[in-house]
Amino acid sequence: MDVVPVVSPKDLSRFIRLPHQIYRDDPRWVAPLTSDERTRLTPGENPFFEHAEAAYFMARDRGRDVGRIAASTDRNYDQMHGERQAGFGFLEADSADAVAALLGEVARWGRERGARVLRGPMNFTTNDDCGLLIRGFETPPTILMPYNPPSYPAWVEAAGLKKVKDLYAFKVPIPGVPAKEIAQVTRIAQKARERFHVRVRPLNMKRFDEDLQRVKDIYNSAWEKNWGFVPMTEHEIDHMAAQLKPAIVPEMAIFAEIDGDTVGFALALPDVNVALKPLKGRLFPFGIVRLLWSMRRIRTLRLMALGVKAGYRRRGIDAALVHQAAVASNNAGYVCCEVGWTLEDNHLVNRLIEAVNGEHYKTYRIYERGL
Repeated sequence: MDVVPVVSPKDLSRFIRLPHQIYRDDPRWVAPLTSDERTRLTPGENPFFEHAEAAYFMARDRGRDVGRIAASTDRNYDQMHGERQAGFGFLEADSADAVAALLGEVARWGRERGARVLRGPMNFTTNDDCGLLIRGFETPPTILMPYNPPSYPAWVEAAGLKKVKDLYAFKVPIPGVPAKEIAQVTRIAQKARERFHVRVRPLNMKRFDEDLQRVKDIYNSAWEKNWGFVPMTEHEIDHMAAQLKPAIVPEMAIFAEIDGDTVGFALALPDVNVALKPLKGRLFPFGIVRLLWSMRRIRTLRLMALGVKAGYRRRGIDAALVHQAAVASNNAGYVCCEVGWTLEDNHLVNRLIEAVNGEHYKTYRIYERGL
């Protein structure tokens, strides 16, 4: 077993294509677009690299690619949390030996850069897809959520890593008529409107840049106390918005305002993975036609962000956002929404999801090991 660095464009292409070998017989895996993966992994194209460093490695056994991993350090994370972290992500392998060799190489790389803890998987931060799936292998992943074979958690633990945090995903049915499960949320939302003058409105696509600025104002304030959070730079938010804009349904991107000030935000996206799955990572020459045709048939959503500014919590603003999202998604004909991920110990949010009949159906795990 050899572990070799990715040093050339040809190496990077092998790194990107390896999952197609790992998952060739798995009907649930959804291949990311090759062009998107190349952008994510390339300094100068992904603004993550403006404050971070990464290296990529391949495991090879008798001349055959059998695994891959990315190692990263992030100055913004270290400054936010007061520690030196080496992150790992983009992990794929066909054996426990390959996983052990790859994680050993990341540990060595991290120590050389002064890291004191190895943590992951994260691709590259908690603002991206992260965690190993440990429960809920029966269904495909939704948009921007990870997927892996059931063997990976045991292989990572055999390499000496231990759980540090679990992340939850919930499956929430979208009722045809208001159900008793959402009655409590409806009452709280109504009180928020009456008592605190909360107004909820959809994204204005004609003023997209103005509303994006409001998202920037909310995002880092709303999530700054979350475990593992890394503030996003303006450039990173602009980059993510440009990528997500084609999939945004304005009625599913919702702002909460009080006296004209934006104090909360929620974003649900159609589960584009439904349309991406048959493309097998290739958008051209004919994939774009199939993608556009399939988008119209999507009836599931993922609620990927819901946050309220510090100083405005416990006023029912989150309930007002959830209620409006439920009404809008029902009117648009969606039948189900994945909500997540959420932290396992974020009991306030998890109870709110359960109050609208959410079923905790998937769990993802972040691991760590001291260096």
